[in-house]
Order: sequence, then structure tokens, then C-alpha cells
Amino acid sequence: MKVLVSDGIEKVGSDLLKAAGVEVVEKKLSPDELLKDICNYEAIIVRSATKVTKEVIDAGTKLKAIGRGGVGIDNIDSAYAATKGIPVLNTPGASSISVAELAIAHMFAVVRFLNTSSMQMRKGEWPKKEYAAGLELTGKTLGVLGFGNIGRETAKRALGLGMKIVAFDPFVNTTDMDVKLCTKDEVLAQSDFITLHLPLIKGEPVPVGTPEFAKMKDGVIIINCARGGVVDEVALLNALNSGKVLGAGIDVWTNEPATDAQVGLINHPRVSATPHIGASTNEAQDRIGIEIAEKILDAIKK
Repeated sequence: MKVLVSDGIEKVGSDLLKAAGVEVVEKKLSPDELLKDICNYEAIIVRSATKVTKEVIDAGTKLKAIGRGGVGIDNIDSAYAATKGIPVLNTPGASSISVAELAIAHMFAVVRFLNTSSMQMRKGEWPKKEYAAGLELTGKTLGVLGFGNIGRETAKRALGLGMKIVAFDPFVNTTDMDVKLCTKDEVLAQSDFITLHLPLIKGEPVPVGTPEFAKMKDGVIIINCARGGVVDEVALLNALNSGKVLGAGIDVWTNEPATDAQVGLINHPRVSATPHIGASTNEAQDRIGIEIAEKILDAIKK
């Protein structure tokens, strides 16, 4: 059996596949090359770069499984794969801790000016007075939109910092954590910070856009470590410039790599920006590699 790994996998994952007798081919293919080559494999493992389209699925005549090393599967036509009886597998829990820690890090970066003060000091400046009006997280209300694995891990850490937590998730009705489950509008209205852990669903309205910003407190802080497109970036920039949003921490972008249209957000003095590194820790990558390898093995051996 052959498995194509097109966007990379940690050695611990590939070793697990090889130990089970699977031939692992790790190479990056262009869309045209993928269409020609996919017929040789029983499974494909991707990250966010490779697009597994309807055409790729049709060309993959031997495919028994499609694996995504990560949470979001919007780069895979999972609905069409289901009609062909091909499971789409992901690793929803493997990166939860790493993403949650980055969300908290962005909160600290925004309220304590870590991004801009560091750059100014490297230029020989001493902006102590300029950054005298920091904020504490303790005692503030954190709204969590999306209370799955990552949302819960973020809430755990925020509770440890003394924050109050309100959360909305249409699929979660109960929790054993010290978290108040609310409607989306209630979360928007009550929160000092809002962290997003929602999926991006094609054909549905942007979860956070101009109407949602209007329902938020003045001076709210937005954290997006979920998916690019979950927040309307133009509306967010307008809200930052108007002062409606005090600051934002952004790890995921509508276009990756970012385009000229996103420079205003990236360079905004009240934005903490990272290049989609939420799951980029050694620990998370090992867990992702192991989990996706195990799921692929289960699928192709059935």
C-alpha cells in the first residue's frame, strides 16, 4: 500500500506508517501533477496547502482515505468524498493546546504592547510612557465563540488567569467547566475579549463582520486563531481605526501568504500578527503525525 504525503508529516508519523508496511511517498506536487499521480495511492495526507478537489478524488481510483494533519478540512471536498465512500480524517485534538496557548499569547501581546514596544527598543528607543496604559487579563470577561477542543483549552488557561468565561457553540449545551454558555449575541455584548474557534463553512455568512462588531463593547479585543475568513478583515480594520476594537491578535488570514490588501491589518500598531503558526510546536506536530498515521492505517486496512 502507498500513501502520498504532500505537505509534510513529522518523522514519528511516517515511521509509524512504514512500520506497518506502508510505502510512504513524501513529495510536493502541483495541482496538475497531483491529478496525474493520485491514482497510484491508497491514501493521501495533506495539511492546508494541497487542495483535494472533486477532480482529484475522481482521479484517485485507489483512494481509501484522505487525511488532514490539522483541524480544518476546507481544502478538501469532504462532501464529495463522502459520496464516494472515502473517509476524510483530521486531527481535531492534537493541536488544541498549542493553538490555545497562542490565543492567550496574543491577548498578552495586545494589552501589553509586546509587538510594537519590542520593535521600538530595537531601534534604540525607550517608549516607557507611551505604553503606560496596559491592561490586566485578570477580572476581564473572555467570550469564546466555538467551544470545541481548542475553545475549551483556551478557556482552561483563561480561567487560570482569573478571567470570567462566557461561551457560545450551537452544538454544546452543557459543560463541567466554570463557563457560562450563552447565545452568540450575549457573548458579543458581554465580552472584553473575544477569541474565535469557529469553522469556516462555505456558503454561510462570515461569523464576525460589521453587524457583529456593532453588538460588541467599545474597546473589545479580538483574537482569531481559528481560520482565515472567520472575521471580515475589512470590517475589523475599520473597527480598529474607529476605536470600536481596541486591539486584535491574528494568526490566520483570508489569503496566506498575506497580500497587499492585508498590509493595513498586519502593520496596524494595535495588531499582534503571526503567520498561521497556531499548531507549530514540536509537541503538537508529533501528536498530529501520530494521530493522522493511526487513522490512515485504520482506514486503509478495512
